Amino acid sequence: MNPVLVEVLRSGFVESVHRGSLVVLDPDGEILLALGEVREPVFTRSCNKPLQGLGLLRAGLDLPDDADLAVGCASHSGEAEHVEQVLGILGKNGLTESDLGCPPDWPLNQAARNRVIAGGGGKRSAAMNCSGKHAAMLATSVQLGWDVRSYLDPDHPAQAAIAETVAEMTGEDISTIGVDGCGAPLFALTLEGLATGYRGLVLAEPGTRRRRVADAMRAHSHLVGGTDRDDTELMQAIPGVLVKGGAEGVHAMVLADGTSAALKIDDGAPRPRTPLLVGVLRALGYDAPELADMAEREILGGGVPVGSARLRPGLLDDLG
Repeated sequence: MNPVLVEVLRSGFVESVHRGSLVVLDPDGEILLALGEVREPVFTRSCNKPLQGLGLLRAGLDLPDDADLAVGCASHSGEAEHVEQVLGILGKNGLTESDLGCPPDWPLNQAARNRVIAGGGGKRSAAMNCSGKHAAMLATSVQLGWDVRSYLDPDHPAQAAIAETVAEMTGEDISTIGVDGCGAPLFALTLEGLATGYRGLVLAEPGTRRRRVADAMRAHSHLVGGTDRDDTELMQAIPGVLVKGGAEGVHAMVLADGTSAALKIDDGAPRPRTPLLVGVLRALGYDAPELADMAEREILGGGVPVGSARLRPGLLDDLG
């Protein structure tokens, strides 16, 4: 059984716990810390997006604007600038929103959703958090003369190029292919492999495609997440860090020196991920005022704070 990583306190009583696995690699790719099972494949969900974006670039995708590349690797909040960026990628390649294969959705950002509803709008594919990735896949298909309608087929050339890159970057054969929430092919990877892939992005030479993915996401962090999104706030708080989360409790992070981490929460809950990431950062000697509000998740009782979801005490002592 994987260890308890985060505990939930209510009125001083441990009410719940979140078990999971965590791996931290040093800049040379050696394991600094491994908690739980880090060498069994899991669906790494949207943590795959930076590697998917790299695969498209290596296949021949031409995206001159780094902001387009950032939203192509994003799980954005569907705010107006996110939707505009996605529609821009489509328009520059002779495509429209109707070409997107991701399902229509509301913006993740509540304020943006309220504005859409107040204006009489509804769900739309461009507002779906994965629409940037789909726009990049479509743009690749147009530019290379591949069939656009079947771009989500695992045997499509775009998906084959992505699979080849993911395998190379992680050092792993892809054992299982599923279907992600957005409809795109999804690979199962180990946490060690995922952390290895992220390390390879940041440590690549400036000007390479690998490094460009990392630099674009860090320079345009608001497009990667959005307002009040932890990935965006962490990248803004700690210079050089690259962070990307995924559904079902998966998260990956790499620091400017190549130290990387990946985690999976067994129950799939998003709540414990950020306190765990902040704990790793602090144990490695990184801190910033912005991290104080992310180190614990507030638990309410009667509308007032009565506890928190926090890192299990002593969990990362060996990392420091």
